[in-house]
Amino acid sequence: PFVNPRNCAAGSLRQKDPQVAASRRLRFFAHSFGRLEGAPKPFASHSEFLEACLDWGFAVTRERRLCPDIGAVLSFYREFREEQDSLPYEADGLVVKVDPYAEQRVLGATAKSPRWAIAFKYPGRQATTRIRSVAFSVGRTGTITPVAELEPVFLAGVTISSASLHNFAEIERLGVRVGDTVVVELAGVVIPKVVKGVLSRREGSQTPVRPPTQCPSCSGPVEKEEAFVAYRCVNPSCPAQLKRALLHFASRGGMDIEGFGEAVAEALVDSRRLKDVSGIFGLDKEDLLKLPLFAEKRAENLLSAIAAAKARPLSRLLYGLGIPQVGERTASDLAAHFKTLARAASASEEELTLVPEVGPTVAGAVAGFFRHLQVRALLKKLEEAGLNTSEPERGPKAGAPLAGKTFVFTGELESMPREDAERKVRELGGKASASVSKKTSFVVVGREPGSKARKAAQLGVSLLDEAGFLKLIG
Repeated sequence: PFVNPRNCAAGSLRQKDPQVAASRRLRFFAHSFGRLEGAPKPFASHSEFLEACLDWGFAVTRERRLCPDIGAVLSFYREFREEQDSLPYEADGLVVKVDPYAEQRVLGATAKSPRWAIAFKYPGRQATTRIRSVAFSVGRTGTITPVAELEPVFLAGVTISSASLHNFAEIERLGVRVGDTVVVELAGVVIPKVVKGVLSRREGSQTPVRPPTQCPSCSGPVEKEEAFVAYRCVNPSCPAQLKRALLHFASRGGMDIEGFGEAVAEALVDSRRLKDVSGIFGLDKEDLLKLPLFAEKRAENLLSAIAAAKARPLSRLLYGLGIPQVGERTASDLAAHFKTLARAASASEEELTLVPEVGPTVAGAVAGFFRHLQVRALLKKLEEAGLNTSEPERGPKAGAPLAGKTFVFTGELESMPREDAERKVRELGGKASASVSKKTSFVVVGREPGSKARKAAQLGVSLLDEAGFLKLIG
């Protein structure tokens, strides 16, 4: 038997053989739609849509209620908790939604979630176990995460043997030590979490958890940056960071090396052919053909993509380096301001804060990154490999269709991710901004827009739907 319904459903849906998936007899409750076509008329509300689903023959949960006010929601929340364990399926709470679709559209959504719905969960099921030890995991940007190794305990269909402690400030807040008895729960019935220590069971043999002074992977220096709670390994060639760093460097938003995927990164690191991201540009056909992944044509295609990546603008390189606090937009802003890698790498925190939309926290992270000797050595290797380290002039150019125009995006686009749309704007001579002002030329409104659309209307800024934007960029 499967250990829990979640694993059963997820594994069944990933089956490559549809006959196996069909044999699992999966069922689902209809609860929302992505796009609706062919309905006699648009639905006015979510409850109206669910009733239509029943008419169409879809299953809809009976555990639902149209509530006139928040008091009724709280009442249903308490009532449903009593019924939770008697259901023929697992549930960890309710989802509370604004019913009228017109109000949902007004409320809009962030990039990650709607503003018109919220998960209203019950406290997770808990169990008691003991911390055997604390291991340290190193992430892509060098952040060191303490992980509690636990005496295995079975909880909600899962055997828990480890749980993230997140950071050392969290360890201090919990007051736990190695050897302590602790209460664990599954956050969202998925992620193991240490809730608290049972300090009454402490008898004196427990030992405090200390931040490491050396990286557990490469023995390089570990630093805690003043503005952050995390400790970081500052060696960009750290093996624990390397696979994820390579993937980020080669990603579409970075150096855009087509064909450099997860399997390739793992094979090159495991075979010790790469020690840092600069090694990508020293690969030859012989190196690749020694790996079982590659035949002649695939090796040639990857080498061509690597050669093409050398010409990418500075903004792509800055993003690909994985500088803490620096996403695609900030990398683009830094490149536009400093023009060359040398100027960006030598800028002081004060100079960095002169870049639009770069505050003290980001400036500190960027300056701190470039101060490290390992980073300086890596930049030198990249320059010696022949990479472009400058940013082309982006000022208004003759013939640039979006020269002098500033765009802000809100809501979800169907034709492309927002990052690609912003990149296209920059390629055509325009500027992509995060906030609406009187200087904004257009606000592009996608599905489920947020407050930016309302602010644009108040300021008299032109609104474009997705079709209008696509026409504008040709």
